[in-house]
Amino acid sequence: MEKYPKVFIVILNYDRKDRLKKCLDSVFQIAYPNFEVVIVDNNSSDGSLEMVRTGYSRSTLIKNEANLGYSAGNNVGIRYALERMADYVLLLNNDTEVKANFLSRLIEVAEGNAKIGILSPLIFDGYSGKVWFSGGEIDWMKMKAINLSEIKHENNFSTDFISGCAMLVKKDVFKKIGLLDEDFFLYWEDVDFSLRAKRSGFKIGVAVSSWIDHFERKEGSGSSKAYWLVLSGLLFFKKNSKGLMKFWIVFYTCLRRLKNMIDVGFIKTETSKSVQKAYGDFERKKN
Repeated sequence: MEKYPKVFIVILNYDRKDRLKKCLDSVFQIAYPNFEVVIVDNNSSDGSLEMVRTGYSRSTLIKNEANLGYSAGNNVGIRYALERMADYVLLLNNDTEVKANFLSRLIEVAEGNAKIGILSPLIFDGYSGKVWFSGGEIDWMKMKAINLSEIKHENNFSTDFISGCAMLVKKDVFKKIGLLDEDFFLYWEDVDFSLRAKRSGFKIGVAVSSWIDHFERKEGSGSSKAYWLVLSGLLFFKKNSKGLMKFWIVFYTCLRRLKNMIDVGFIKTETSKSVQKAYGDFERKKN
């Protein structure tokens, strides 16, 4: 196994038994010869634990006593992997299905350049077949993170961030910059981690020869998603803005909050109320 670096695949789960099963079925078809699977469960109540114990004994199952969120939940698995001498940690969403050769191709690219710290496969929408992630762009002026969906024919190392949907990380990155920031409960933690890695001198990129499918949930929890997107986005830009951009972020945040106040006053949707709560919770976190 000397020429095959050791990869720990960390899959975080919370009440997605059916989707997790499909993910694991694909993962255990991977052709790469030196990997282990670690499933971190955020206290599911849908039978996920029993399904993993009975059907996937080759994996390691770690049960958290509460829903710790994305960053803290994944950090449990990352620590486990690093303690067992992982060369790479692959963070993989439970709503993905992977190709048999995707990991071999990722490792081939990662091993080809010592400066590479984080890699993503090319990610397709499992429902439509269209590209879901071929790179990421941070729009600092509009406080947005944008998934690029262009067809790429060359590896993309100009990306601003790597999606946490499928993130292969060299152990040296964790040693230098630490783990995922647990101030982010959900969303934006991948953008933050990618930016920290880039600012520390690592290259990040998308390996276009490696493919996976992403079956993102389409239904439900719209207001909850809006809450976490807004709160985590505010935390990200407060933490990472520099120089004059800090003043712009404060001003633009005030404009966005004013628009939300108007929305709450006149439209009164659950989403607008959730966004209002996110602004309030952000202010309390600052104080």
